[in-house]
Amino acid sequence: MNISTMVQNEIQRELLRGLVGPCLRGALFIAAITGIAYPLATTGVAQLLMSEAASGSLIKQGDRVIGSCLIGQYFTATHYFHARPSATTGANPDGSGSSVSQPYNAGASLGSNQGPTNAVLIETVQRRAQDYRVRNGLPMDTAVPVDAVTASASGLDPHISIANALLQAKRVASARQLPLEKVQTLINQHTEGRLLGLLGELRVNVLLLNIALDKQASESAAPASANAVGEHHVQ
Repeated sequence: MNISTMVQNEIQRELLRGLVGPCLRGALFIAAITGIAYPLATTGVAQLLMSEAASGSLIKQGDRVIGSCLIGQYFTATHYFHARPSATTGANPDGSGSSVSQPYNAGASLGSNQGPTNAVLIETVQRRAQDYRVRNGLPMDTAVPVDAVTASASGLDPHISIANALLQAKRVASARQLPLEKVQTLINQHTEGRLLGLLGELRVNVLLLNIALDKQASESAAPASANAVGEHHVQ
């Protein structure tokens, strides 16, 4: 190796050593901005301007958190409105490593990924429609709202359609020994409109509606059952 080549190699090494410092400082600077400063800033602004939403839109009864406005819950009791089906799953408690149905599992948001021609989905929807009619005392030829027999893409949708809520109203009113008109009034009071008046459909948040029902019961008499909101089906 001649002297000229050695000099060139040494120059290149010096250049590389000179780049290490700026590169490391640049990487640390970007990490500090995007990984620390920006998240802290956005969290601070969110807490300042919309603290409730930024904290998860949590719902409390006293000091106890019983749910969130953003995540549905699995109600089965007769005196409660029932949410739409959920396709979420969870770990099998037997430790086998397999998955089992776990409706409204907020830690595993997903849909069924079954297409409209899937035989399993078709059979499931037909079974759900029949169960829905029986559960709500409806004639077997009653048209069933689609949200009563299909899960949302997230599996966590907290809302049901107005049609779904109205078809359940008679069952809930009978179970709670309330006038049907009073239950329908609660549905109307908890109906949420379209976003900006244009996007989406009119809908009812099931958890908020069921809480209102329990409040109505507590103001007049004891709830229809000991299965109060937050005791059995609240995640």
